[in-house]
Amino acid sequence: MPADIFGPDYAFLPRTELLSFEEIERLARTFVGLGVQKLRITGGEPTLRRDLPELISRLAQIEGVQDIALTTNGLLLPRLAPALRAAGLNRVTVSIDSLDPEVFGRMNGLGTHPQKVLDGIEAALSAGLGVKINTVVQRGVNDDGLRNLWLALRDKAVLRLIEFMDVGNHNGWNLDSVVPSREVLARLSADGTGAEFTPVSPNYRGEVAARHVGADGHEIGLISSVSAPFCGDCSRARISAVGVLYTCLFAGAGTDLRAPLRAGADDEAMHELIAGVWRARRDRYSEERGEVTREQKVEMSHIGG
Repeated sequence: MPADIFGPDYAFLPRTELLSFEEIERLARTFVGLGVQKLRITGGEPTLRRDLPELISRLAQIEGVQDIALTTNGLLLPRLAPALRAAGLNRVTVSIDSLDPEVFGRMNGLGTHPQKVLDGIEAALSAGLGVKINTVVQRGVNDDGLRNLWLALRDKAVLRLIEFMDVGNHNGWNLDSVVPSREVLARLSADGTGAEFTPVSPNYRGEVAARHVGADGHEIGLISSVSAPFCGDCSRARISAVGVLYTCLFAGAGTDLRAPLRAGADDEAMHELIAGVWRARRDRYSEERGEVTREQKVEMSHIGG
């Protein structure tokens, strides 16, 4: 959420426009009824939502949910991790793009020190949560510190390195800033070739990170949606805080679920609406990126990752 746009005078949405916990739970039950097994709470920053453990508890009680995850900047985990784990959260994904304080502070736009995120990771681990770490790689920004990051964190959690993508409308993306995953792997290795890493079969179809294991047994994940798009295997649906359903990370528009929900639509009607949207989806922006430039895309602060 760029500071020049979301400054101190920015008028955020009134609470009444956000989905209530009851509405989120009802939508989650509908999606689980359609076959969804994994739920992820993301943002913006989801740990800012008041009484978040209550929402986690509601979702954990839905029959058929096998996994609940949270994507977070990690800053509030020292306070919240025990309660989130007790409520039924299984794991967290924490974002940290560099261990260099100047680079990290510049990339997050807040001047935050990376140690605060590292403290959050430790708190999550101590609470018994599984932890993955996401790092977005930008050429000339944080790519020279990848090996140090890998060596420092590989004993604590699975590190996933993500190619810089043109998400939203404000991140200044250009292709020259992308470091392809094959080059990233080479930068992690001691000899600079990447030969010490062995590909590992995916755990399931649609797994976004290509998994590799180093000679010492540590796993690394590479998310290559620019150099090696995987639209055909994508199985993710995203709902914004105001109830808009998006079928692609790069979508220009979505489907309003809040309006029918608040107008009294029954479970069968919501089921048919969502199923119809899913059956009709044709999204493959990452595969078309070289041919199509979408002027307006949904912001990451609306739908997370």
